[in-house]
Amino acid sequence: MASNTGENDISLRKITDMTRLISILVLALHFYYFCYQAFQNWHLTSLISDRILDKIFAAGLFSSFSKTKIVALVFLVISLVGVKGKKGENIRVKPSLISVLTGFVIYFLSALILKIPVEEQFRSALYMVFTSIGFLLILSGGSQFSRLITARLSNDIFNKDNESFPQFEQLLENEYSINLPAEYRHKSKTRQSWINVINPFRGLLVSGSPGSGKTFFVFRHVITQHIEKGFSMFVYDFKYSDLTLLAYNAWLKNRSNFPVEPAFYTINFDDLSRSHRCNPLNPESMLDITDAVESARTILMGLNREWIKRQGDFFVESSINFMTAVIWFLCRYRDGEFCSLPHVIELMQLDYDRLFTILRADSEIEVLINPFITAYQNEAMQQLEGQIGSTKIALARLASPQLYYVLSGNDFTMDINDPGAPKIVCMGNNPQKIQVYGAVLSLYVTRLVKLVNQPNRLKSSLIFDEFPTVYLNNMDTLIATARSNKVATTIGIQDFSQLKKDYGKDYAEVIMNITGNIISGQVSGESAKQLSERFGKILQGRTSLSINRTDTSVSKLQQLDSAIPPSTISSLSSGEFVGFVADNPNENIDLKGFHARFRSTENTSDGKNHQPELPIVRKVDVSIVQHNYRQIKLDVEGIAESEINRIAEDPDLRSLIINKSRS
Repeated sequence: MASNTGENDISLRKITDMTRLISILVLALHFYYFCYQAFQNWHLTSLISDRILDKIFAAGLFSSFSKTKIVALVFLVISLVGVKGKKGENIRVKPSLISVLTGFVIYFLSALILKIPVEEQFRSALYMVFTSIGFLLILSGGSQFSRLITARLSNDIFNKDNESFPQFEQLLENEYSINLPAEYRHKSKTRQSWINVINPFRGLLVSGSPGSGKTFFVFRHVITQHIEKGFSMFVYDFKYSDLTLLAYNAWLKNRSNFPVEPAFYTINFDDLSRSHRCNPLNPESMLDITDAVESARTILMGLNREWIKRQGDFFVESSINFMTAVIWFLCRYRDGEFCSLPHVIELMQLDYDRLFTILRADSEIEVLINPFITAYQNEAMQQLEGQIGSTKIALARLASPQLYYVLSGNDFTMDINDPGAPKIVCMGNNPQKIQVYGAVLSLYVTRLVKLVNQPNRLKSSLIFDEFPTVYLNNMDTLIATARSNKVATTIGIQDFSQLKKDYGKDYAEVIMNITGNIISGQVSGESAKQLSERFGKILQGRTSLSINRTDTSVSKLQQLDSAIPPSTISSLSSGEFVGFVADNPNENIDLKGFHARFRSTENTSDGKNHQPELPIVRKVDVSIVQHNYRQIKLDVEGIAESEINRIAEDPDLRSLIINKSRS
């Protein structure tokens, strides 16, 4: 292949100039032959030129009127093919094409001028002028084509087409899967696809800012599809009763399909008539003192979220030990007849003399309570108030008749995946009372998770909307170990920074990294960067155009770049999600990542107004709630009186009585 040298360019230019000169010469001969009379009148003829013309005529060049014009035009086109004009960004095809077509029309239709009945000289001059104008228009327009930039850069200013990639389009369904209909763009075409969460037991993390469509496009399908497939279920409904109504109506439609019909329960602290009652400290589920420790830690961390980052601190652990002692005492007292959170709160309000006397008489909790008794007897009241006072102040927020009413009943137990008595349990929070209700619900969740994560149980689905509003210290353990026990966990958050704020950076990163399935709507900042890194890179094309004084160069290359950059994740529309799913060894998904708009497969706008409301569990008025409140206080006074009398009458225990007020 010949190289593009200066000598080659000069030779090509000479050939082009010669070809164009031939076309002009042929056109001039055409004018001279067919307008000979006018040239003769202008005295522009000679014997030599006439003899040359006769030779050319004998060769057949002038055999027809249009032949010489066509020959001249052919040579002109040949000359234009080799033209290399200076490229210009403002040169467009349309003006150049109009110039060429206009030139063609004038060039050939100018022959009609010769038929006009006017003076021969004027007619010939007019013909030559119009033909020349047509010739020049063809020359001008044709040369413009050589200046066109044929390599056009992409008009996709946001690089959306380049960032698109093929996605999994088949519906892959099994007895556990969550299948979300979607559509995506690839190479400027919209294609239908399915987001197949075929292994929900590896955890599903749903993130997205408010209004991104998490509830409508994701949680709604998780709830309805899992109930249709026979899952027992727990739903933490932050904005009660959005998810609860979805679960209730799905239960109504599918409860007859279960081998054992599940019961439906709700916990709601605002509307007591539509709320069941449940004791999270049920003594039957408290197998040993470690359960009491876990319950105490959960409720205190839920009430004091800043303590989550201070675990191990002296005063934090002292508060946990003190509450653990009270819980375990009530669990052992009369086989747990009074073991409930309201009784724990009220028992802790006793004066120190009676409280410490009662607790130290129990040998199992003596080691827990001894540091407090020592501080009290040594009159280290400042230290004691720091250890116990913070606990009592925190728990005092829960001392309301409404909470006492719900927490002291036993309508159901938390083992939702019991094969003989499956349950669907929904618990509602209130954004206005998040700090108080969240702590109580955290205790429910902690106890439920421990009961659910056991072998030989039914498949179950745990759904947490706005997960950072509750405290669950072992969520990472649940996701890591509950897969074999058929426990599917769905966690909803708005942003990873929200999880970091409430749980700490290390715990938040564990939750993010251990989850096998991730679906994310619009998030920004560090969250978008982390997601973008997890999606990896794809091969993307790049085109660059360089224009200099004499030439234009176009370079095309392919390079690896982010499949979904952070800027794309931070600008997702409502209903548009990115993420990736996990597969199974026998159900392989080769394209796990997706960037798609989720489709709504049913019209929920009309049905929402006709959905049945939650049923009234029982008629509850103020008198019932207040009577329960007073009864709990009386129970605690009765416990204190009976225990003090028992200790006083027992010679072996009489020495344990503390009575500093008398001294």
